[in-house]
Amino acid sequence: MWHDMLTIQIPVIEKLLRTVLVYALIVVIFRLVGKRNLAGLNTFDFVVIFLLSNVVQNAVIGNDNSLLGGAVGAVTLVGVNELLNRLAVRYDGISRILHGTPTIVIQDGRPVVENLRRLALRPQELEHAIRVQNGDDMSEVATGELAETGQLVLTLRPEEQSANRGDIANLNSRLDAIDAVLASLLTTGGGRPPERMSPARAAGENTTSASKRASAGEADS
Repeated sequence: MWHDMLTIQIPVIEKLLRTVLVYALIVVIFRLVGKRNLAGLNTFDFVVIFLLSNVVQNAVIGNDNSLLGGAVGAVTLVGVNELLNRLAVRYDGISRILHGTPTIVIQDGRPVVENLRRLALRPQELEHAIRVQNGDDMSEVATGELAETGQLVLTLRPEEQSANRGDIANLNSRLDAIDAVLASLLTTGGGRPPERMSPARAAGENTTSASKRASAGEADS
């Protein structure tokens, strides 16, 4: 039993080549299919993934069912994947080949139909992705970019963007400048601005003035 588990039934070089070639084939297939992470995996995507794993299984293992052969294949897959990720981080050219480049899918609140067709995406999927990111409508978006990872990156129109700390600080500085100008004008004029009279006080003074005029009229008569 242990002999069968630990004895690789095909040459190790063949095992490595099978694993690397199948990995490269899958990478090319998914690279050609495009970025589909925008709306997540639908039912058909799950079916393809499950069937794909069974289809390429025999191409990877060959006539070898040993435990050691499986370990070699697993280590090879992880090693090749890690190597490509590190190369993609270090070299932009390799990153463009493996991951592609960002694609503009929304421009000035409208979907870019040509790019959507090339990516096999529907406008409804864009609307759903916008709502997932707490957006209300596509018309609020200045540009929408589908990143290399398949995530939608939105840039809202200026009038739709929320105020940040910088905007609030800028507003406070402008208010301070207005206060300084008003203080300078008051100092130059040598006086205080007329005090605004409250409605109750104005009504009281009007009543007093009316009483004085009535008293004056009675004295004259």
